[in-house]
Amino acid sequence: MSLRELRQKRGLTQKQLADRIDGVNQQRIAAWETGARNLGDASFNVVIKVADALKVSNPRKLLEADKPKENTSES
Repeated sequence: MSLRELRQKRGLTQKQLADRIDGVNQQRIAAWETGARNLGDASFNVVIKVADALKVSNPRKLLEADKPKENTSES
């Protein structure tokens, strides 16, 4: 489940999520959700805070969901 899907499932706006995470603003949440920035590039402490804010018990799930999908189609 993507960061956006998790956030929406919790009924949070990007701003509300950002307000729950010290040092993160709404623009950063938007960048993670659109793929402009990779959540995996954030510090581990920030990833933990995002996981806590979204009530995700294993932060690794967030990082795995953030990875771009490999294109397996053959051309």
